[in-house]
Formats: sequence, C-alpha cells, structure tokens
Amino acid sequence: MAQYTLPDLPYDYAALEPHISGKIMQLHHDKHHQAYVTGANTALEQLAEARETGNLANVNKLEKDLAFNLGGHVNHSIFWTNLSPEGGGQPEGELKAAIDEFFGGFDKFQAHFTAAATGIQGSGWAVLSWDPIGSQLIIQQLFDQQANTAMGTVPIFQVDMWEHAFYLDYLNVKADYVKAIWNIANWQNVAERFSTAKDKTAGLLA
Repeated sequence: MAQYTLPDLPYDYAALEPHISGKIMQLHHDKHHQAYVTGANTALEQLAEARETGNLANVNKLEKDLAFNLGGHVNHSIFWTNLSPEGGGQPEGELKAAIDEFFGGFDKFQAHFTAAATGIQGSGWAVLSWDPIGSQLIIQQLFDQQANTAMGTVPIFQVDMWEHAFYLDYLNVKADYVKAIWNIANWQNVAERFSTAKDKTAGLLA
C-alpha cells in the first residue's frame, strides 16, 4: 500500500519572517502536518485490515479519520507552496483577469477572502477554488480539514485559520495574521494551480 509522506518545505523555517515566525513554521510543518500524514496512513492501514478480516464494524469511524487526516495533509501541502518569501503584490496575467471577472477586482477579492477567513467559526481554512461546473473561481470556508466545500472544486489558494497557524505570533487577532499573509502570497504558484485546474477539469463534470 502506498504511504503518504511529509513534503519538505520549499524554504527555510524562518524564511517567511516577520510575517510568520520560524518557530511557528517548524511546529506547524514538523508536528501538525506530520500528525496528519501519520493519521492518514494509519486510517488506510486499518481500513485494509478491516477488509482483509471482514470486520467492518469500525468503517464509519475509519472513513472519518481518513477524511480528516488526509484533508489535513492535502491542505497543508498546498498551503506551503502558496507562500513564498518573494511573495506579495497582486496576481498578474490570466489569474488577474479571472479575479477581475469573478470578483470585480483584486481589492474586492481580497476583502471577500479576508472576511471569509476571519469569519470562520472554530477551526478551518479560507479557500480560493476553481469550480469546473460553473467555470468560475469561488471562495469557500473549509471547516476543520474536510467539511463544507463542494465536491469537485479544486483549491488553488488556501489560508490555514487553525489557531496553531498563527497564535504564537498574533494571539487571537486573526485579521492581523490574514493581513500578513498577503505579503507572502505566492501568486505565481496560485496562477500555475489555476491554469492546471482549468485544463485538467475541462469537461470532466459537464
């Protein structure tokens, strides 16, 4: 059975300072993300054992464990690449045009995304996604690691709004954390994800 593995950060722990501290990045990547990888692998192993033995009494719990932990692994794997020490500014090219089309400009997109991020009740993520059915960009609130987003949408930009992502630096002031994210947003990575999402899902859900 294939095993999920923890991806390396594409930069040093302290590379995103002063916006996100090296201490948070090390804990967030090495501890929290690793826990999701371990949890996803464990759930898969236990599901395989359940199939082999025919004892499927715990399948509901194990499916929830897999969804939560694999969600955490996927979300963080995208999040690390959505950030860069050379980030910030605004999108360009096709991504800029799409943001202008679907949100009325970058400022309106930024305000909407910020409101979605800071308005999450409890733990979750703010997500800019490509909707292949509507052929449009949408903003979604992802609860915990796996709930409240539409099936088939493709995340291209995510911001982690769990307290472990910001509390050591920003305490409970979520707005300051999200404001800092705009300084390290890797729009080149987001643009590449946007292009791939459109190309790979064209006609898939029609």
